[in-house]
Amino acid sequence: MANKLNVDGVLLLEQPFARVPYENYRKIFRTSQKYIEKELGALQATSAEFVKNNAAASVRMGDVEESVKTIECMIGRVENLKRKLSNLQETAARPTQDVMRERLQHLATIDAAPSSCSPDFSRWAETRLDRWLVDWSLRNGKEKTARQLAKEKDIETLVDIDLFTDIRRIEEALRHHSCTEALAWCNENKASLRKMKASFLPPPPSSLTLEFDLRLQEYIELTRARKSMEAISYAKRHLVQWQETHYNEILHANALIAFDPSTTCLPYKRLFDPSRWSTLIQSFRQTAYSLNTLPTEPLLNLALYAGLASLKTPACYDPSTKNVDCPVCDGETRDAGIGSHHGEVPLSHHENSTIVCRISGKIMDDVNMPMAFPDGQVYSREALEEMAARDGGIVTCPRSGNKCEFSALRKVFIS
Repeated sequence: MANKLNVDGVLLLEQPFARVPYENYRKIFRTSQKYIEKELGALQATSAEFVKNNAAASVRMGDVEESVKTIECMIGRVENLKRKLSNLQETAARPTQDVMRERLQHLATIDAAPSSCSPDFSRWAETRLDRWLVDWSLRNGKEKTARQLAKEKDIETLVDIDLFTDIRRIEEALRHHSCTEALAWCNENKASLRKMKASFLPPPPSSLTLEFDLRLQEYIELTRARKSMEAISYAKRHLVQWQETHYNEILHANALIAFDPSTTCLPYKRLFDPSRWSTLIQSFRQTAYSLNTLPTEPLLNLALYAGLASLKTPACYDPSTKNVDCPVCDGETRDAGIGSHHGEVPLSHHENSTIVCRISGKIMDDVNMPMAFPDGQVYSREALEEMAARDGGIVTCPRSGNKCEFSALRKVFIS
C-alpha cells in the first residue's frame, strides 16, 4: 500500500510525549515512599519502646494513662500519614494518571489509522502540529500564547506547560543570581540525576555536574562579597564532598579567597566572570531536558529539519532546475521562514530521480507528463499546453528557440 503508515517513524519524536508524565508519576511515587518510610520508622521505634516499657510496667502495674497517650500518639501519626498520602493522591497522582491515560489513547490512534491519508490520521496530525506549536511557544518564552492555544484546541493534557513553566521559573532565579531554586530542583531529582550520571563513563558531561557547579557558584559569590570565613565554611560543608571527581576545581576555588574580584589573573578572573551565570542556565536547561528526554531543539524545528533534509538536493541551487513547490528552492522562504533552515541540514539521498520542468518549475510525473521536442529538449505537458493555447497551437523551446506544432511533440516515458 503506497500510503501505508510508518508507525515507528511517526513515534520517533513522541518519546517525550509519554515520558514526561511517567517521570512525574515516579516523583510522586518516591514522595509517597519517603512519607511511608519516615512515619513507619518512627512508629516502629515508638512501638518497640512501648512494648519494652509496658513489659517492665506490667510488674509494677504500669501507668495506664501514659500507655494510652503513647497509643494515641501512634494513631495520630498513622492518620497524619493517611492524610498526606490522600492529599498527594488527589492533587498529584490522579491528575497525572489521567494525563498518562489520555496521552496513551492519543498515541493509540496511530495504530488504528489504516494509512497516512485516512481522516483519523489527518486529525491526529493536526493535533500533533498544535502540540508542536505549543512546545515551540513554551521554549521561546511565550507562555501566554502557549496556554491560550492549548485551551482553544483542548489539548491541555497533551502538552507540558507546567514542566516548562517550572524550568523557566528556575532559569529566572539563576538570571537574578540565585541558586536556591536550582539546588532544590537537584535535591528533588537526586535519584534520577544519579542514574543519569551512572549511565556515562567518566568524566560525565558538564550538564550532569550541575549540582557541583551551583555549589561552586554560591562559593564564588561569597568570596566576591569578601565573606571569607563564610566561604571557607561553605566549602567545607558543600564542596569537600565532591573532591573525588572535582579535586582540581576545588583546589583552584580555594585560592580564590586570596584574589580581589577585579583581578586580572586569568584563571581567577574567569571564576569571577558574571557570564558563568549564563553557562549555569544553559547547563540547567540541558539537564532538565535530558531528565525528561526532551530534545534541545523544539519539536517543530526537528520536524522541519527532517522535511527539508528529505527535499534538499544539489539541484536546489541551480536556477534552471528550480521547483516552485519546493521550500528549499523557493527564494521567499529561503531568506525568511522554512527555507532559512536549509543550510543546517544535509543533502537527501534519492533512489529515484525527480524531474522538474524548466518552464513552470513543477514536477513532471504521470499526471503532468514530460513531452519532448524533435531536438530532444523536454518540458512538462502542462506548460507546453499553456504555451500552445497562447500561441495558436505552436510551441517554442526556451533553450534552443526551435518551434513546432504541439502535435509534433513526443511523450517521454521514464523508466
